[in-house]
Amino acid sequence: MSLSKEEINELVRLVSLTNDEEIDCERCLSLVAEFAERKLAGHSIPAELAAVAHHLSICAECSEEYALLLQMMNG
Repeated sequence: MSLSKEEINELVRLVSLTNDEEIDCERCLSLVAEFAERKLAGHSIPAELAAVAHHLSICAECSEEYALLLQMMNG
């Protein structure tokens, strides 16, 4: 199985976005409600939750869950 040029470019882009303090999807989803509440209230985001923001920027599945959560919270 070979990858297309677009797929390779996307993989390279995702690798370039990684940092030393990554969290996985499970950890992200355990913190995403607190992250959403703080964002909606306009409160600052502490360092641990900054990792959630980073994860959401590179993980489509968690970003989708976050978007659904925001929809539910906005009512």
